[in-house]
Amino acid sequence: QVQLVESGGGLVQAGDSLRLSCTASGRTFSMYAMGWFRQAPGKEREFVATITRNGENTYYAGSVKGRFTTTRDNAKNTVYLQMNSLKPEDTAVYYCAAASASRVGVIYLTTSAPYNYWGQGTQVTVSS
Repeated sequence: QVQLVESGGGLVQAGDSLRLSCTASGRTFSMYAMGWFRQAPGKEREFVATITRNGENTYYAGSVKGRFTTTRDNAKNTVYLQMNSLKPEDTAVYYCAAASASRVGVIYLTTSAPYNYWGQGTQVTVSS
């Protein structure tokens, strides 16, 4: 069992940056691949980014690639989502999620299916 707590959301202007943090409970954080998803009002939840257990492999949605970067600090049980050059269309509730499956490909991690645990979400609002 793991609990995920997100922070760092807020209201910013287009072009600004934000860094989201997601801290997990327990001492097995390094065993989890981590993902970021977002959901705007009236829209489906969509994949944003994922990072593998060792932090060496990342994958991003095309809409954020080149602007967002996810990293992790396993010593702090924390994963980050650095969001640069924010656009109004980035406005959404952002969720982090943890996947415990041992043999999961990076592409599969772009779906919600392999994630066992989800954070409460943090609101990101980007004004034009």
